[in-house]
Amino acid sequence: MVDTFEAFCRQHEPRLRRALAAAYGPGVGVDASAEAMAYLWQHRERVLAMSNPAGYLYRVGQSAARRLRRPGPPLFAPSSVDGMPDVEPRLVKLLEALSESQRVCVVLVHAYGFTQQEVADILGVDHSTVRTHLARALARLRSDLEAGDA
Repeated sequence: MVDTFEAFCRQHEPRLRRALAAAYGPGVGVDASAEAMAYLWQHRERVLAMSNPAGYLYRVGQSAARRLRRPGPPLFAPSSVDGMPDVEPRLVKLLEALSESQRVCVVLVHAYGFTQQEVADILGVDHSTVRTHLARALARLRSDLEAGDA
């Protein structure tokens, strides 16, 4: 079971950490991911037997992130922090204004290169839901960026 746990962590922990960082910022995302991995270790037999253990751990990480999140600095820094991709300064506020689901989909697909199906798997939603979140988020970002250029 330890080998299975280690293999799961190697494959899924970086993706889980990035997804939580996209939702809650790099500091909280890393801590929430660590709590999700600790939960996995404690409940590994039950969680690894699930049909979508990564999606379940994302939900565990969300619960941890909501406890850990404090008012303060923005979700994204204008420059790279803790492995986060560089973000255009004007885009930071626009990303933060998106819904959590839209922001996570945009960041994972367009900043980290996840496929839409990978995002759907980790979020535990249908592929069509991810496609809808992406379309709406990109339309809003385009509109807001064009309004800022005027």
